[in-house]
Amino acid sequence: MPRLIAHLDMDAFYASVELLRYPELRGLPVVIGGGRDRAPRLQPDGTRRFFSLKDYVGRGVVTTSTYEARKFGVFSAMGMMKSAVLAPDAILLPVDFDEYRKFSRAFKAAVRAIAPVIEDRGIDEIYVDLSELPGVHDDAGRAAGLALKAAVREATGLSCSVGVTPNKLLSKIASELDKPDGLTLLGHADIPARIWPLAARKVNGIGPKAAAKLSSLGIETIGDVAAAEPAFLIEHFGKSFGAWLHAASHGHDERPVVTSSEPESISRETTFERDLHAVRDRAELGAIFTELCVKLAGDLARKGYAARTIGIKLRFDDFRIATRALTLPGHTLDGREIRRAAGQCLKRVDLARRLRLLGVRASALQKISDLVAGNPGAAVAAVVAREPAPAHDPVLPLFDEPPAGRSIDR
Repeated sequence: MPRLIAHLDMDAFYASVELLRYPELRGLPVVIGGGRDRAPRLQPDGTRRFFSLKDYVGRGVVTTSTYEARKFGVFSAMGMMKSAVLAPDAILLPVDFDEYRKFSRAFKAAVRAIAPVIEDRGIDEIYVDLSELPGVHDDAGRAAGLALKAAVREATGLSCSVGVTPNKLLSKIASELDKPDGLTLLGHADIPARIWPLAARKVNGIGPKAAAKLSSLGIETIGDVAAAEPAFLIEHFGKSFGAWLHAASHGHDERPVVTSSEPESISRETTFERDLHAVRDRAELGAIFTELCVKLAGDLARKGYAARTIGIKLRFDDFRIATRALTLPGHTLDGREIRRAAGQCLKRVDLARRLRLLGVRASALQKISDLVAGNPGAAVAAVVAREPAPAHDPVLPLFDEPPAGRSIDR
Protein backbone atom coordinates (compact mmCIF):
# COMPACT_ATOMS: atom_id res chain seq x y z
CA MET A 1 0.00 0.00 0.00
CA PRO A 2 1.44 3.41 -0.93
CA ARG A 3 2.32 5.79 1.87
CA LEU A 4 0.45 8.99 2.61
CA ILE A 5 2.28 11.33 4.95
CA ALA A 6 0.93 14.61 6.29
CA HIS A 7 2.99 17.51 7.53
CA LEU A 8 0.93 19.72 9.83
CA ASP A 9 2.31 23.19 10.55
CA MET A 10 0.54 25.66 12.81
CA ASP A 11 0.01 29.09 11.22
CA ALA A 12 2.11 31.86 12.83
CA PHE A 13 1.77 29.80 15.98
CA TYR A 14 3.03 32.10 18.74
CA ALA A 15 1.34 35.12 17.22
CA SER A 16 -1.92 33.23 16.77
CA VAL A 17 -1.92 32.18 20.42
CA GLU A 18 -1.41 35.80 21.44
CA LEU A 19 -4.31 36.93 19.22
CA LEU A 20 -6.61 34.59 21.12
CA ARG A 21 -5.53 36.42 24.27
CA TYR A 22 -5.76 39.88 22.66
CA PRO A 23 -8.45 39.64 19.96
CA GLU A 24 -8.47 43.41 19.52
CA LEU A 25 -5.14 43.02 17.67
CA ARG A 26 -6.55 40.87 14.88
CA GLY A 27 -5.76 42.30 11.47
CA LEU A 28 -2.89 44.41 12.83
CA PRO A 29 0.85 43.88 12.36
CA VAL A 30 2.06 42.17 15.54
CA VAL A 31 5.61 41.13 16.41
CA ILE A 32 6.45 38.61 19.15
CA GLY A 33 9.78 39.04 20.91
CA GLY A 34 11.51 40.51 23.92
CA GLY A 35 10.91 40.19 27.64
CA ARG A 36 7.94 40.46 29.95
CA ASP A 37 8.70 44.10 30.70
CA ARG A 38 6.91 44.90 27.45
CA ALA A 39 3.73 43.07 28.35
CA PRO A 40 0.48 44.98 27.71
CA ARG A 41 -0.59 47.30 30.55
CA LEU A 42 -4.18 47.43 31.78
CA GLN A 43 -5.45 51.00 31.92
CA PRO A 44 -7.91 52.44 34.50
CA ASP A 45 -10.67 52.45 31.88
CA GLY A 46 -10.25 48.71 31.33
CA THR A 47 -8.48 48.98 27.98
CA ARG A 48 -4.98 47.70 27.32
CA ARG A 49 -1.96 49.76 26.39
CA PHE A 50 0.35 47.96 23.97
CA PHE A 51 3.97 48.76 23.21
CA SER A 52 4.92 49.63 19.64
CA LEU A 53 7.92 48.17 17.92
CA LYS A 54 9.36 51.68 17.53
CA ASP A 55 9.60 51.88 21.34
CA TYR A 56 11.97 48.92 21.47
CA VAL A 57 15.60 49.53 22.36
CA GLY A 58 17.90 46.56 22.54
CA ARG A 59 19.38 43.74 20.58
CA GLY A 60 16.69 41.09 20.68
CA VAL A 61 15.39 39.21 17.68
CA VAL A 62 11.89 38.58 16.37
CA THR A 63 10.50 35.23 17.49
CA THR A 64 7.61 35.37 15.04
CA SER A 65 5.19 37.84 13.49
CA THR A 66 1.65 37.95 12.16
CA TYR A 67 1.06 37.77 8.43
CA GLU A 68 0.20 41.47 8.48
CA ALA A 69 3.66 42.25 9.88
CA ARG A 70 5.32 39.95 7.35
CA LYS A 71 3.93 42.15 4.58
CA PHE A 72 6.35 44.80 5.84
CA GLY A 73 9.25 42.34 5.63
CA VAL A 74 9.36 41.41 9.33
CA PHE A 75 10.18 37.72 9.80
CA SER A 76 11.50 35.35 12.47
CA ALA A 77 15.13 35.75 13.58
CA MET A 78 15.31 39.34 12.27
CA GLY A 79 16.86 41.87 14.61
CA MET A 80 14.21 43.83 16.50
CA MET A 81 15.81 47.20 15.76
CA LYS A 82 15.86 46.42 12.03
CA SER A 83 12.23 45.32 12.25
CA ALA A 84 11.35 48.64 13.92
CA VAL A 85 12.61 50.46 10.83
CA LEU A 86 10.44 48.33 8.55
CA ALA A 87 7.27 48.37 10.70
CA PRO A 88 7.59 51.01 13.45
CA ASP A 89 3.89 50.96 14.33
CA ALA A 90 3.66 47.18 14.70
CA ILE A 91 2.48 46.00 18.11
CA LEU A 92 5.20 44.34 20.22
CA LEU A 93 4.28 41.46 22.52
CA PRO A 94 6.63 39.41 24.74
CA VAL A 95 7.08 35.67 24.30
CA ASP A 96 5.18 33.35 26.62
CA PHE A 97 6.49 29.83 26.11
CA ASP A 98 4.39 28.32 28.89
CA GLU A 99 1.25 29.33 27.02
CA TYR A 100 2.63 28.12 23.67
CA ARG A 101 3.52 24.72 25.13
CA LYS A 102 -0.03 24.36 26.47
CA PHE A 103 -1.51 24.94 23.01
CA SER A 104 1.12 22.67 21.48
CA ARG A 105 0.07 19.78 23.70
CA ALA A 106 -3.58 20.44 22.87
CA PHE A 107 -3.23 20.38 19.09
CA LYS A 108 -1.02 17.27 19.14
CA ALA A 109 -3.51 15.42 21.33
CA ALA A 110 -6.32 16.35 18.94
CA VAL A 111 -4.37 14.99 15.97
CA ARG A 112 -3.34 11.84 17.82
CA ALA A 113 -7.00 11.01 18.48
CA ILE A 114 -7.51 10.73 14.70
CA ALA A 115 -4.13 9.44 13.51
CA PRO A 116 -1.90 8.04 16.28
CA VAL A 117 1.31 7.62 14.24
CA ILE A 118 2.92 11.02 14.82
CA GLU A 119 6.48 12.34 14.64
CA ASP A 120 6.92 15.39 16.85
CA ARG A 121 9.12 17.96 15.10
CA GLY A 122 8.83 20.83 17.53
CA ILE A 123 6.36 23.03 19.31
CA ASP A 124 4.34 23.87 16.20
CA GLU A 125 4.78 21.08 13.64
CA ILE A 126 4.35 17.32 13.30
CA TYR A 127 4.44 14.59 10.67
CA VAL A 128 1.48 12.20 10.59
CA ASP A 129 1.40 8.81 8.85
CA LEU A 130 -2.07 8.52 7.35
CA SER A 131 -1.37 5.36 5.34
CA GLU A 132 -3.39 2.95 7.48
CA LEU A 133 -6.48 5.10 8.02
CA PRO A 134 -9.63 3.52 6.51
CA GLY A 135 -10.47 4.96 3.10
CA VAL A 136 -7.62 7.46 3.15
CA HIS A 137 -6.40 6.47 -0.32
CA ASP A 138 -9.81 6.97 -1.91
CA ASP A 139 -9.32 10.74 -2.07
CA ALA A 140 -5.53 10.99 -1.66
CA GLY A 141 -5.96 12.02 1.96
CA ARG A 142 -8.23 15.03 1.48
CA ALA A 143 -10.88 13.98 4.01
CA ALA A 144 -8.21 13.04 6.55
CA GLY A 145 -6.46 16.38 6.07
CA LEU A 146 -9.70 18.27 6.56
CA ALA A 147 -10.45 16.21 9.68
CA LEU A 148 -7.04 17.05 11.16
CA LYS A 149 -7.53 20.75 10.50
CA ALA A 150 -11.02 20.70 12.04
CA ALA A 151 -9.79 18.84 15.13
CA VAL A 152 -6.97 21.31 15.67
CA ARG A 153 -9.29 24.28 15.36
CA GLU A 154 -11.84 22.76 17.74
CA ALA A 155 -9.15 21.97 20.34
CA THR A 156 -7.26 25.26 20.14
CA GLY A 157 -9.22 27.83 18.15
CA LEU A 158 -6.18 28.07 15.84
CA SER A 159 -5.63 27.32 12.18
CA CYS A 160 -2.96 25.10 10.66
CA SER A 161 -1.74 24.22 7.21
CA VAL A 162 -1.42 20.62 6.06
CA GLY A 163 0.48 19.06 3.20
CA VAL A 164 -0.36 15.46 2.22
CA THR A 165 2.01 13.63 -0.13
CA PRO A 166 3.73 10.25 -0.47
CA ASN A 167 6.66 11.25 1.77
CA LYS A 168 7.96 13.61 4.44
CA LEU A 169 10.13 15.70 2.15
CA LEU A 170 7.29 16.63 -0.20
CA SER A 171 4.79 17.10 2.63
CA LYS A 172 7.07 19.60 4.36
CA ILE A 173 7.19 21.66 1.17
CA ALA A 174 3.47 21.22 0.45
CA SER A 175 2.36 22.52 3.85
CA GLU A 176 3.96 25.89 2.99
CA LEU A 177 2.38 26.30 -0.44
CA ASP A 178 -1.09 27.47 0.58
CA LYS A 179 -0.55 29.10 3.97
CA PRO A 180 -2.38 30.17 6.03
CA ASP A 181 -5.12 27.60 6.71
CA GLY A 182 -4.17 25.57 3.66
CA LEU A 183 -4.61 21.96 2.63
CA THR A 184 -2.32 20.87 -0.22
CA LEU A 185 -2.36 17.40 -1.78
CA LEU A 186 0.50 16.43 -4.06
CA GLY A 187 1.57 13.29 -5.88
CA HIS A 188 4.74 12.59 -7.83
CA ALA A 189 2.99 13.70 -11.02
CA ASP A 190 2.59 17.18 -9.52
CA ILE A 191 6.31 17.70 -8.91
CA PRO A 192 7.19 19.41 -12.22
CA ALA A 193 4.40 21.99 -11.91
CA ARG A 194 4.31 22.62 -8.15
CA ILE A 195 7.77 21.77 -6.81
CA TRP A 196 10.38 22.39 -9.49
CA PRO A 197 9.65 26.15 -9.90
CA LEU A 198 10.42 26.74 -6.20
CA ALA A 199 13.75 28.02 -4.94
CA ALA A 200 16.21 25.24 -4.07
CA ARG A 201 16.28 26.55 -0.50
CA LYS A 202 12.68 25.33 -0.06
CA VAL A 203 13.92 21.75 0.26
CA ASN A 204 14.38 20.94 3.93
CA GLY A 205 18.08 20.06 4.11
CA ILE A 206 19.40 22.63 1.65
CA GLY A 207 20.77 25.29 3.96
CA PRO A 208 22.07 28.78 3.21
CA LYS A 209 25.60 27.62 2.38
CA ALA A 210 24.44 24.86 0.05
CA ALA A 211 21.94 27.21 -1.60
CA ALA A 212 24.68 29.82 -2.13
CA LYS A 213 26.97 27.22 -3.69
CA LEU A 214 24.18 25.98 -5.95
CA SER A 215 23.52 29.56 -7.01
CA SER A 216 27.20 30.08 -7.84
CA LEU A 217 26.87 27.07 -10.17
CA GLY A 218 23.83 28.60 -11.87
CA ILE A 219 21.35 26.39 -10.03
CA GLU A 220 18.53 28.43 -8.50
CA THR A 221 15.39 26.29 -8.42
CA ILE A 222 14.54 22.75 -7.38
CA GLY A 223 13.96 22.07 -11.08
CA ASP A 224 17.50 23.23 -11.82
CA VAL A 225 18.79 20.73 -9.28
CA ALA A 226 16.67 17.99 -10.84
CA ALA A 227 18.03 18.81 -14.30
CA ALA A 228 21.65 18.65 -13.17
CA GLU A 229 23.58 15.45 -13.84
CA PRO A 230 24.10 13.35 -10.71
CA ALA A 231 27.82 13.19 -11.46
CA PHE A 232 27.95 17.01 -11.53
CA LEU A 233 26.25 17.28 -8.13
CA ILE A 234 28.53 14.63 -6.64
CA GLU A 235 31.60 16.37 -8.05
CA HIS A 236 30.69 19.65 -6.33
CA PHE A 237 28.94 18.43 -3.18
CA GLY A 238 30.45 15.04 -2.42
CA LYS A 239 29.10 11.53 -2.92
CA SER A 240 26.54 11.48 -0.13
CA PHE A 241 25.10 15.01 -0.29
CA GLY A 242 25.30 15.15 -4.08
CA ALA A 243 23.32 11.93 -4.43
CA TRP A 244 20.80 13.19 -1.88
CA LEU A 245 20.34 16.46 -3.81
CA HIS A 246 19.50 14.52 -6.95
CA ALA A 247 17.03 12.25 -5.13
CA ALA A 248 15.38 15.06 -3.16
CA SER A 249 14.88 17.25 -6.23
CA HIS A 250 12.96 14.37 -7.83
CA GLY A 251 10.78 14.01 -4.71
CA HIS A 252 12.30 10.78 -3.42
CA ASP A 253 12.34 10.24 0.34
CA GLU A 254 12.02 6.89 2.12
CA ARG A 255 12.25 8.14 5.70
CA PRO A 256 9.53 6.71 7.95
CA VAL A 257 7.48 8.68 10.46
CA VAL A 258 9.38 8.14 13.71
CA THR A 259 7.07 8.08 16.70
CA SER A 260 9.76 8.43 19.36
CA SER A 261 13.34 9.64 19.48
CA GLU A 262 15.86 10.45 22.15
CA PRO A 263 17.20 14.02 22.36
CA GLU A 264 20.93 14.39 21.89
CA SER A 265 21.13 17.43 24.13
CA ILE A 266 19.09 19.99 26.06
CA SER A 267 20.17 23.60 26.33
CA ARG A 268 19.27 27.03 27.63
CA GLU A 269 20.68 30.31 26.34
CA THR A 270 19.95 34.02 26.39
CA THR A 271 20.97 37.02 24.33
CA PHE A 272 21.62 40.15 26.37
CA GLU A 273 19.93 43.49 25.78
CA ARG A 274 23.40 45.07 25.95
CA ASP A 275 26.92 43.67 25.83
CA LEU A 276 28.02 42.56 29.29
CA HIS A 277 31.55 42.69 30.65
CA ALA A 278 33.02 39.79 32.61
CA VAL A 279 34.37 42.10 35.33
CA ARG A 280 32.19 45.20 35.38
CA ASP A 281 28.98 43.17 35.03
CA ARG A 282 30.18 40.20 37.03
CA ALA A 283 27.26 40.07 39.45
CA GLU A 284 24.65 40.36 36.68
CA LEU A 285 26.37 37.74 34.55
CA GLY A 286 26.72 35.43 37.52
CA ALA A 287 23.02 35.64 38.34
CA ILE A 288 22.07 34.98 34.70
CA PHE A 289 24.55 32.10 34.49
CA THR A 290 23.13 30.45 37.60
CA GLU A 291 19.54 30.97 36.43
CA LEU A 292 20.33 29.23 33.13
CA CYS A 293 21.83 26.28 34.99
CA VAL A 294 18.85 26.02 37.33
CA LYS A 295 16.41 26.15 34.41
CA LEU A 296 18.45 23.54 32.54
CA ALA A 297 18.29 21.28 35.60
CA GLY A 298 14.52 21.77 35.65
CA ASP A 299 14.28 20.88 31.95
CA LEU A 300 16.23 17.67 32.54
CA ALA A 301 14.04 16.68 35.49
CA ARG A 302 10.81 17.47 33.64
CA LYS A 303 11.86 15.39 30.62
CA GLY A 304 13.25 12.54 32.72
CA TYR A 305 16.92 12.75 31.75
CA ALA A 306 20.28 13.13 33.44
CA ALA A 307 23.41 14.41 31.70
CA ARG A 308 27.05 13.45 31.87
CA THR A 309 28.50 16.27 29.76
CA ILE A 310 27.91 19.94 30.55
CA GLY A 311 28.94 22.66 28.12
CA ILE A 312 28.76 26.41 27.67
CA LYS A 313 28.34 28.67 24.68
CA LEU A 314 29.49 32.30 24.51
CA ARG A 315 29.02 34.83 21.74
CA PHE A 316 31.23 37.90 22.02
CA ASP A 317 30.66 41.44 20.80
CA ASP A 318 32.64 40.65 17.63
CA PHE A 319 30.22 37.72 16.99
CA ARG A 320 32.93 35.16 17.62
CA ILE A 321 31.53 32.05 19.33
CA ALA A 322 33.34 30.00 21.96
CA THR A 323 32.20 26.64 23.31
CA ARG A 324 33.63 24.47 26.06
CA ALA A 325 32.45 21.17 27.58
CA LEU A 326 33.25 19.01 30.59
CA THR A 327 32.39 15.33 31.03
CA LEU A 328 31.50 14.37 34.59
CA PRO A 329 32.28 11.09 36.37
CA GLY A 330 28.57 10.28 36.46
CA HIS A 331 25.19 11.53 35.25
CA THR A 332 23.44 14.36 37.05
CA LEU A 333 20.43 16.63 36.89
CA ASP A 334 21.42 18.57 39.98
CA GLY A 335 21.41 22.33 39.42
CA ARG A 336 24.39 22.78 41.73
CA GLU A 337 26.51 20.20 39.89
CA ILE A 338 25.53 21.65 36.51
CA ARG A 339 26.49 25.12 37.74
CA ARG A 340 29.80 23.86 39.06
CA ALA A 341 30.70 22.06 35.81
CA ALA A 342 29.62 25.03 33.68
CA GLY A 343 31.75 27.29 35.85
CA GLN A 344 34.77 25.08 35.22
CA CYS A 345 34.12 25.37 31.48
CA LEU A 346 33.92 29.13 31.83
CA LYS A 347 37.40 29.29 33.36
CA ARG A 348 38.82 27.90 30.12
CA VAL A 349 37.61 30.87 28.04
CA ASP A 350 39.35 34.20 27.55
CA LEU A 351 36.77 36.72 28.77
CA ALA A 352 38.53 39.84 27.56
CA ARG A 353 35.75 40.83 25.17
CA ARG A 354 32.21 41.76 26.10
CA LEU A 355 29.50 39.14 25.78
CA ARG A 356 26.35 39.15 23.66
CA LEU A 357 25.06 35.67 24.45
CA LEU A 358 25.48 33.05 27.15
CA GLY A 359 24.24 29.46 27.04
CA VAL A 360 24.50 26.19 28.96
CA ARG A 361 24.09 22.75 27.39
CA ALA A 362 23.60 19.24 28.75
CA SER A 363 24.50 16.25 26.56
CA ALA A 364 25.44 12.57 26.83
CA LEU A 365 21.90 12.13 28.12
CA GLN A 366 20.42 9.04 29.68
CA LYS A 367 16.94 8.38 30.97
CA ILE A 368 16.68 8.50 34.74
CA SER A 369 14.61 5.30 34.68
CA ASP A 370 17.45 3.47 32.89
CA LEU A 371 20.02 4.77 35.35
CA VAL A 372 17.96 3.64 38.30
CA ALA A 373 17.28 0.24 36.74
CA GLY A 374 20.98 -0.31 35.99
CA ASN A 375 22.42 0.63 39.37
CA PRO A 376 19.75 1.82 41.82
CA GLY A 377 22.02 3.00 44.62
CA ALA A 378 24.62 4.85 42.57
CA ALA A 379 22.08 6.14 40.05
CA VAL A 380 19.78 7.60 42.65
CA ALA A 381 22.71 9.30 44.37
CA ALA A 382 23.85 10.73 41.05
CA VAL A 383 20.54 12.16 39.90
CA VAL A 384 18.78 13.28 43.08
CA ALA A 385 18.28 17.04 42.62
CA ARG A 386 19.22 19.19 45.55
CA GLU A 387 18.24 22.80 46.08
CA PRO A 388 19.66 24.91 43.23
CA ALA A 389 22.78 26.91 43.95
CA PRO A 390 22.14 30.54 44.93
CA ALA A 391 23.45 33.21 42.60
CA HIS A 392 26.30 34.16 44.93
CA ASP A 393 27.24 30.79 46.39
CA PRO A 394 30.90 31.22 47.46
CA VAL A 395 31.55 27.58 46.59
CA LEU A 396 30.65 28.33 42.98
CA PRO A 397 32.78 31.22 41.71
CA LEU A 398 31.07 33.44 39.20
CA PHE A 399 32.97 35.22 36.46
CA ASP A 400 36.48 35.00 37.87
CA GLU A 401 39.50 37.00 36.88
CA PRO A 402 41.15 35.52 33.76
CA PRO A 403 44.13 33.18 34.11
CA ALA A 404 47.52 34.78 34.60
CA GLY A 405 48.94 36.39 31.48
CA ARG A 406 45.58 37.50 30.10
CA SER A 407 44.44 41.07 30.38
CA ILE A 408 40.94 42.48 30.60
CA ASP A 409 39.92 45.89 29.34
CA ARG A 410 38.61 47.56 32.44
